Amino acid sequence: MSPEVTNDEAEERYELHVGGSVATLRYHLQGSEIVLVHTEVPPALGGQGVGTRLIRAALADARERGLRVVPVCPFVKAHLAKYPEEASSVESAS
Repeated sequence: MSPEVTNDEAEERYELHVGGSVATLRYHLQGSEIVLVHTEVPPALGGQGVGTRLIRAALADARERGLRVVPVCPFVKAHLAKYPEEASSVESAS
């Protein structure tokens, strides 16, 4: 079984622990919006779909919580451009 993405609400970040490394997707809650700020995947985990798993978990969590997603992170924006079907509840950010 592969590791699960967790939400560290105190640190405002989704985390995925793989081996001794941790990948994160930082966010800020602003009322009924979740602003996805920055994705960080250690080089050792690059190219393994870790960033995609973080994004998909964040989007699923936002849908469950009724939050509108504001993507600021360039990696998240690129993901949503590649997979527009995942962009429900996403608001364009300046």
